This record gives sequence, structure tokens and C-alpha cells, in this order.
Amino acid sequence: MDVSKAIELRRSVKAYDPNHRMAEAEIEKLLSLAMLSPSAWNLQNWRFVQVRDPALRQEIRKAAWDQAQVTDASLLLVLTADLKAWEKEPGRYWKNTPQAVQDFIVPAIGQYYQGREQVQRDEAMRSCGIAAMSLMLAAKEMGYDTNPMDGFDFDAVAKLINLPQDHVIAMFVVVGKGVKEAWPRGGQLAQKEVVVIDRFK
Repeated sequence: MDVSKAIELRRSVKAYDPNHRMAEAEIEKLLSLAMLSPSAWNLQNWRFVQVRDPALRQEIRKAAWDQAQVTDASLLLVLTADLKAWEKEPGRYWKNTPQAVQDFIVPAIGQYYQGREQVQRDEAMRSCGIAAMSLMLAAKEMGYDTNPMDGFDFDAVAKLINLPQDHVIAMFVVVGKGVKEAWPRGGQLAQKEVVVIDRFK
């Protein structure tokens, strides 16, 4: 499936076959592709929490207002990000580049993020958003349906997954075999309303 077709066909599916299991090789492939997503300064600050424990998934479902997709989808991923990835051995993000590049980029990372908590959070959310789209398009190519979710109690889920203090939750992405088609597209805005040329009027 080409990318254009995956974008056209990907929809947010809410109902999944609870008996379907993804092969470990499929999950590995999906996560490997998501990890190729771009991130600012190549920090790769996303952390994908793959929730396997059925009891934990039930608890997370309660914190997600009893949405069945949390337990019924084959795969539940909690997309989180390490807000302090920028200061955790930043040289490793650039280890394969020429030394001159490392000497320039690595110190610049700290200079950019130090003391800028809002920027750290903004970058984390952007990185997770990009990774989520990579996950969903790759899953569509593999024949799976997906749904990105933010309909849950973030604080409750953070406790359930033992989220570190320097991490933040961006969203869930569920992946599986849909058993009910998504609703028709609700209504796409005209391109002229969405695309601004040069500046807002």
C-alpha cells in the first residue's frame, strides 16, 4: 500500500476483535518503523509503553471512561516522552556523525533546552504526535486499524504505568482488527479555509 492510499484509508476505528492477537514480529516491525520518526535534535524522546498485562489494561480502561477499545484492540500503546532526554547522554543521539558535527550539535542541545521547560514539553508533544502518525500509517499498511486517544484521565494512567516524574503522557494509540467501520468522515473543511498564503488577513 502506498502512503497516499494509507492516508486516505486510515480512520479512527473504535470497535475491535478482542480475540485477535498480533504476532510479536508484527509488533516489533511496527515499533521499529515508529522509531524512525523524526524528532527535534534527534532526541528520540518518545517512550512507547506497550501494555500487555490484561489486568492493567482493565484498570486503564476504567481510567478511560470504559472505552472498550482499550482492552479489545490487539495492542495498546501509551505514547509518553522523556522531557529530560536532552540532558541524558546527548552524545549518543549523534554518535554516527562526523566528529565536527558532534562537536557543534551536542553542546547546542543543552544550550537550547536548559531552563526552557515549556519548550521541552512542546517538543515532547510534537515528537509523540509525529510518531503516532507513523504508527498509524504503518499499521494501516500492515492491514490493521488504529485509533489515537486522549479520552482518559492522564493522572490516573500515569500512576497505573508508574510514569517517571520527568516524563509526560501524550496519547494512546490502539491497534487491531476493526469489527465495525468508522463513521463517515464528519465533514472536511475546504482547502482554502485551511491553507493560509503568506500571512493571516
